[in-house]
Amino acid sequence: MPGTEHVLIVGGGREIPQLLRRHRAGSRTSVLCQLSLLPKLRDIDEHERVVGLRADASDEEWIAAARQVHRADPVTRIASFGERDQRRLAVVGSALGLSTHSVRTVAAVHDKHLMRQLLADAGVEKVAAVRLDDEAAVTGWVDANPGAWVLKPVDGTASAGVALVRTPGEAAAAYRRCVATEHTGRRHSPEVLLEEYLTGPQVSVESLSEDGEHVVVAVTGKYSDPATFVELGHVVPAVVDDAARAGLVAHTGAVLDALGVRDGTCHTEFVLTPDGPRTIETHLRVAGDEIPYLVRDATGVDLVGCVVRQTFGERVLPEVRRTLAATPARPQAIWFGVAPCAGEVDRWEGLDEARAADPSVTLTLEAGPGDRVAPLGDSHSRVVWARAEGGTADEALRRAYAAVAACRLVVTVPTVAGGGVRGAL
Repeated sequence: MPGTEHVLIVGGGREIPQLLRRHRAGSRTSVLCQLSLLPKLRDIDEHERVVGLRADASDEEWIAAARQVHRADPVTRIASFGERDQRRLAVVGSALGLSTHSVRTVAAVHDKHLMRQLLADAGVEKVAAVRLDDEAAVTGWVDANPGAWVLKPVDGTASAGVALVRTPGEAAAAYRRCVATEHTGRRHSPEVLLEEYLTGPQVSVESLSEDGEHVVVAVTGKYSDPATFVELGHVVPAVVDDAARAGLVAHTGAVLDALGVRDGTCHTEFVLTPDGPRTIETHLRVAGDEIPYLVRDATGVDLVGCVVRQTFGERVLPEVRRTLAATPARPQAIWFGVAPCAGEVDRWEGLDEARAADPSVTLTLEAGPGDRVAPLGDSHSRVVWARAEGGTADEALRRAYAAVAACRLVVTVPTVAGGGVRGAL
């Protein structure tokens, strides 16, 4: 079909593939992804073709599959909208001669130890970190280096397997949990990262880049569980002063430059330490946890829409700057709730009262009767969330938190005899 665009999507993309087809008339999409992702694809019959490969398939297999698609229907654009298979995106894009992130940049972003090394080598920041691959080495390091350390997967996602450790015993238990987690980039990898525990408020920066030019769209306040580091709430804009925001803008640009990011959207998490911003991690995608929609409602900038346009090579930064300058801030917040224990959902209580108390708040359940739930362990274990607007960031947060706090989850907990008892929060 001459004159139309054919986008090869590596991985999933939630609603974005459909938005691509709507944005440019006659455009087509094909998908290349891991087999495990197939059941999660939306509107699968609207793609020209969908090709699934094993997670352990070689780069050569991925390239061969992409070339077969390209021969049947020449690919004009290539994109990935989530973290899974981004390395494959870079490899395939290079083989087909299509513009995308480089293999080096994807490696630097996904491998948290490599990220630390590159930022230190570039003089951007230095955070003590060590990569270890067995329990004895981990406990030995913590024993020899007293203090607080964060243990995490080298290339994990969804805050899975992350723990704060201070003693060899805590480190041993955290290491065993980490290598057994189901959400790391390399499942059951023996490698973990130990890095110094950074203290201070947490924020994330939502940015867009074009040809190496970076624009900060929003600074998001981040509230995490102190034990698991799983995020429990966000607010846009974050409560930071002008000097701190200016420092974040400059530091974000330096971080992205050091990692080789030139185009697209990034979600970069920082701790505002007494010595300035220090990076937790960055991502070559829009944020999760509804943050793009908080940003849209708070600033007027549609990050997802910008990703769609950038996929087709359109420039968005001039319009983004105009929108940011012309739109008064409308603070937006989200808060999450978690189950008090492992078990099976029996019912929810208090939902009608919570919605009636503040009808403008959006309340969404992620678990219903019969679903299995567990205490907070990663981002996937959260069971309810609320979105709210406020005249100030604090007001938006209070309204979202109050809606979640008004809900009561009743859980059936199995007993040793095989029956069950009910518990609630």
